[in-house]
Amino acid sequence: MVPTLLGRIQTRLFLLAVVGGVVTLVLAPVLPIPGGWGDHYRETFIVLATVAVLGVAWECVYHLLMQWRWEKDWPTLFALVTLVPEGLLVWLLLRAGHVPGAGPPVLAAFLWHFTAVWIAVWLVAQGPMRVPFIRWRFHGGRLL
Repeated sequence: MVPTLLGRIQTRLFLLAVVGGVVTLVLAPVLPIPGGWGDHYRETFIVLATVAVLGVAWECVYHLLMQWRWEKDWPTLFALVTLVPEGLLVWLLLRAGHVPGAGPPVLAAFLWHFTAVWIAVWLVAQGPMRVPFIRWRFHGGRLL
């Protein structure tokens, strides 16, 4: 399957909302974030929303870069390793105070949360996603 740009965006947003949301719900209470559980959930869901919004722009950049590849797709390992530039950008935006509603970030909490969500989303996209969405791979990654 060669995902279309629309398919990549749909898949990213769906997986971040469903898989990322569940991981965030489970992980947020144990992260080292100052304040109560409300603060934990607020901060982690703001990070998740930031990743989703910036992800649309990232998908456009990745799509452009893929046009120079023969297969017009990333190898699976590249999809996993993209967590580095995306995580770095989100962290820098948080540190600079450019993410609305976010408090001062805690590096350990950010690293645990971002990495756990990223790996969970990547793993689901590589396998289990294909079970309930049988035609997903035949429609360029589009869900709708």
